[in-house]
Amino acid sequence: QVQLVESGGGLVQPGGPLRLSCAASISIFSIDVMSWYRQAPGKEREWVASVETAGTPNYADSVKGRFTISRDNAENTVHLEINSLKREDTAVYYCKAIYHGWPYWGKGTLVTVSL
Repeated sequence: QVQLVESGGGLVQPGGPLRLSCAASISIFSIDVMSWYRQAPGKEREWVASVETAGTPNYADSVKGRFTISRDNAENTVHLEINSLKREDTAVYYCKAIYHGWPYWGKGTLVTVSL
């Protein structure tokens, strides 16, 4: 099966950039689609971005223009770059992979945006 490990979260200030990473235990060439989700405290998990093997990235309307999803095939890693951080970006960010038609989730990395 696929193991996913997120990293890059922490306590950060509003306005700055942040890059999150998701490392997969297998070649990401074998993964149909990889996505980022986030879940704020007390709220439901929501989809924010995804990228397919041979497709262009897609974004939720709420993050379009500030978030960038990319893949590093040599490192079997998918990144999420966040610009102009806002307090509303505070959440646990999860990586999701679709492999042979089934979903796999990482354990998440916490991003806290505060002064």
